[in-house]
Amino acid sequence: METRHKILLLDDDPDLLDIYREILGQLPSLPDIRTATTGGRAMAMLEAEPFTLLICDLKMPKMDGLQVLSIVRRKYPELRTVVLTSMADEQFRSRVYALGVDLYWQKPGSDSEIKMFLECLESLLGRESGSGFRGVQSKSLVDIVQLECISQSSSVLRITNGPLSGRIWINSGELIDAETDGLRGEEAFQRILAWKAGSFESLPEEPSRARTIFKSYNALLLESAQALDELRGAPTPASDANNQTPPAPPSGLGELVQVEGVEFVLTARTAPGGAVESRGLDNPDRLATWTRQSTERFRTLADRLQAGPLEQISGLGPQRHVTVAHRHDSEICVGWLHSLSVEEVREQMKKVLALWAS
Repeated sequence: METRHKILLLDDDPDLLDIYREILGQLPSLPDIRTATTGGRAMAMLEAEPFTLLICDLKMPKMDGLQVLSIVRRKYPELRTVVLTSMADEQFRSRVYALGVDLYWQKPGSDSEIKMFLECLESLLGRESGSGFRGVQSKSLVDIVQLECISQSSSVLRITNGPLSGRIWINSGELIDAETDGLRGEEAFQRILAWKAGSFESLPEEPSRARTIFKSYNALLLESAQALDELRGAPTPASDANNQTPPAPPSGLGELVQVEGVEFVLTARTAPGGAVESRGLDNPDRLATWTRQSTERFRTLADRLQAGPLEQISGLGPQRHVTVAHRHDSEICVGWLHSLSVEEVREQMKKVLALWAS
């Protein structure tokens, strides 16, 4: 007999808790739903028994949602977390995702928004690993875009991938625009689709958004799939017919070192002794050891300070600047020309991370 998932709802408004309980009762998995009206009560319940998912509001007296999430992330790292709030502030959204929250959702106000919200929750409850896109774990980003277009929806999809973020605009089932890291239109759309994982949100439509994409979504998805196959060194039909061994996919580091200001790039698997790749270095193993040790020490410090997951470390020096970042099970270390300013390093690192993610 399968064990029912347990969801803990946290909100200081008892009337809203009753409404949310009724909404969550529509979930196909029929989870056991508990409620709490204070952060202290929620923490006591989490300590008393295991839960699969925590859904909490942000604005509450005494212990607010951010404080609760910070403690939860440290004490219960396996607990899946969702913020359900009426606050549309981008600063709060960024702070929430920095804490490792799975989903930030503005309180649904229509049947379609409720339906999408329930799909996201059901997917989180059935999630087995941390891969894929948070929000609708059982679907890839391609699936999400197709679903929105086929259903003739109008919405803005916001995708967050670590420090990177992008948006895709859909009006009446048609892709009209995309934007990320200074890119816009088709180029931005393909860059976002290349991301392997991230967080997905459906925001209210923007009917006045200027159109920059005029191809059909099917054509764009096909082009994106072909581009990814070429990037990964996918075997051609001819090589399959001749039973030839397909070439190994390129590491992609050659493209990273072409970013303006980059002196060297190193990537290393997080585990000691893991694979190391580099460009522009004579002794990569030594730097790989330093990179792993640095990220581990700063990650420990972040946990002690309850500052949320470590995303990036930057250091400025008289000879060169260095930035270290973590992604999935790998670390990346990038050396920069010392003539670059802090702002320039930050902006160029976004480009490096976007290329690394693709």
